[in-house]
Amino acid sequence: MANTAQTSQADLKKSHQSPLLPVDNENSSLTKLIKAYLPKKEIEKVWEAYRYSEKSHRGQKRQSGEDYINHPVSVACIAARFHLDSHSIQAALLHDVVEDTESTELEIELKFGKQVSSLVAGLSKLEKVKFQDANEAQAENFRKMLLAMTQDVRVILIKLSDRLHNMQTIQSLNKNKKTRIAQETVDIYAPIANRLGLNNLYQELEDLCFEVLHPVRYKTIQKAIKASRGNRKEVIEKILKEISDKLHAVEIKAEITGREKNPASIHRKMLKDQSGFNQINDIYAFRIIVNNNNECYSALGVLHSLYNPIPGRFKDYIAIPKANGYQSLHSTLLGPFGVPVEIQIRTINMHQLAEAGIAAHWLYKTKDTHVTELQQKTNQWLKRMLDIQNDSTDSLEFLEHLKVDLFPDEVYVFSPNGKIFALPKNSSSIDFAYAVHSDVGNKAVSAKINQVLAPLRTKLSTGDHVEIITSTLAKPNPTWLNFVITGKARSQIRNYLRSAESKDLIFLGEKMLNNALNAFHIHSSAIKQKHWKKLIQDYHVESKDEILIDIALGRKVNVMVAHQLTSSLDGVVGNKKQTKMLDVITIKGTDSMAIKLGSCCHPIPGDPILGYINKEKGLVIHTHDCQIVNELSLEHDRWVDVEWEPDSEKLFNVRLSVLVVNERGMLGKIASVIADSKSNIDNVSLQDMDGSPFATLNFVVQVRHRLHLAEVIRNLRKITKVNKIIRNKNYKD
Repeated sequence: MANTAQTSQADLKKSHQSPLLPVDNENSSLTKLIKAYLPKKEIEKVWEAYRYSEKSHRGQKRQSGEDYINHPVSVACIAARFHLDSHSIQAALLHDVVEDTESTELEIELKFGKQVSSLVAGLSKLEKVKFQDANEAQAENFRKMLLAMTQDVRVILIKLSDRLHNMQTIQSLNKNKKTRIAQETVDIYAPIANRLGLNNLYQELEDLCFEVLHPVRYKTIQKAIKASRGNRKEVIEKILKEISDKLHAVEIKAEITGREKNPASIHRKMLKDQSGFNQINDIYAFRIIVNNNNECYSALGVLHSLYNPIPGRFKDYIAIPKANGYQSLHSTLLGPFGVPVEIQIRTINMHQLAEAGIAAHWLYKTKDTHVTELQQKTNQWLKRMLDIQNDSTDSLEFLEHLKVDLFPDEVYVFSPNGKIFALPKNSSSIDFAYAVHSDVGNKAVSAKINQVLAPLRTKLSTGDHVEIITSTLAKPNPTWLNFVITGKARSQIRNYLRSAESKDLIFLGEKMLNNALNAFHIHSSAIKQKHWKKLIQDYHVESKDEILIDIALGRKVNVMVAHQLTSSLDGVVGNKKQTKMLDVITIKGTDSMAIKLGSCCHPIPGDPILGYINKEKGLVIHTHDCQIVNELSLEHDRWVDVEWEPDSEKLFNVRLSVLVVNERGMLGKIASVIADSKSNIDNVSLQDMDGSPFATLNFVVQVRHRLHLAEVIRNLRKITKVNKIIRNKNYKD
């Protein structure tokens, strides 16, 4: 009923019945493929690109020992099966010349035009750049390719063709290299093929990777599949006939085919169900192709009357398509002899899209609405990838976010206005919030799931109606990173936190610098732009903010920076001695990312404190009697005087160990007194003493300051049978 794009290994072998080389004759494999859809003029351009590539690669060999030119020609053959245009086929033939020969991008542009040159540039690795390790190089090369892909999706189609041929010919490589390439393929390239709807290509990549990474399991499953064919032949034929007869009886014209599941998907199902091969009955699936949507549902009803459907095994991807545009009805039925029968029902157009995905645009030259929708979804996905890339600090972080975003399992949820959002499995309400808009995610405070209030960490299920409640005062919480799933959410949260932390560090650095300037009897207003400009040049940094952040993190000493700034003031410092001591820095508590309370001593307002400048954490506050103060006492330049801001309404955690007579009701009495003292109990634990009439109750209580703590302790001492109360500073949160 329809021609579909096939890129299987069997097809490649079939095409090679025609000679692969030379390309520039009528009988070559590539020419036969492109003659089906390209005019003669375009074919000649492809031949010209072949001649240039052959000349550039002449003398080069692959690991297998064959001439290198075999590889780009094979890649071009795979790309031609998608009916990609002549520019793409030329780029496929030329994709390695810049990387592996003396040819340059400029030469390619002058000889073959800007389009071909841009495609080749997007496919070439960053060979001239030095990286710290192979992982960083891989990540940066991939980021470069994906950015090119956002400009032109043909880049990834050629790259996937390249990767497929590399996997088809991987056996000549050593074990370590095979494993590395196969793992990279299964982690990145196969999921991208799936995301673009390139089902055939995705399945073959998956199988080829499975064979390399798990050779014993692959052979075992292959052998089991082969053995089961004979055993199940009669059953399969019976099912095919019964389905065909039933549909014919109700006058539904359909093309019915049976297919075997590939070894990789069988292995995945075995792992999921924790079962052996003999327990996987549905290794065969039946595909039914009809003319229109109505016939899809009619055929489904007919088959449900033929065989009983298995509950929970029906999915309507027509009403709610997958993110890659895939549409079909899926149902598992209980067939003859108790054999599960998996069926897929779709239209011709749906089938074309299921097989070719985004490549259907070139393959069928159609204006089909499904293809257009897929293009729009692909563009949206690429835009999301671009946003994630912009929010990522480096290539490795970007690659991490991308891998997360390529999860194949999805849930479908509804916004308040009925819009459907496809999210990865195990997504939370906050993932949904960022999927709606980054501002919604940043301002989220809670969610309503199916009209019921729920925390933001709540996992979503297909069919949930989700509404996000926002506040202008809200901001992203670092703990969200522990449960968000989507790449967009992770990158947006991290980007916001980095930005917020930078602002806090700049503020702290400015306070510390002004403190040092005051010691020179100089007001900050005396420091003009020209003084900063000179200092920025001296330090070889981009901005004033970088210097202030370095001060806050202790990378630069505030007094030294102040001295360098003031040294250029005409006669100011030279006539004045540094007679004034550095001012004390006032802190509010825990509201700044640049100021943190020491987890070793847990200071609270009222405690005498010192500030230690930590290069990673910013300014860390310790009590005077903290062990750290003694251990780091020699690092004078890192310690600064700090004091608490008066009248703080913030609450601080304090651990109290209360020794009591171990009898019924003591915990309740103590908890009641703590509550009456206007303190909260954050945590409580019991430490029983074997053979002793006493027990220790460990409370983490919340107080405003030291006087408030003293009041709590004073009230606790009034309780009969409270023997001892100790403030325990040395504990882990």
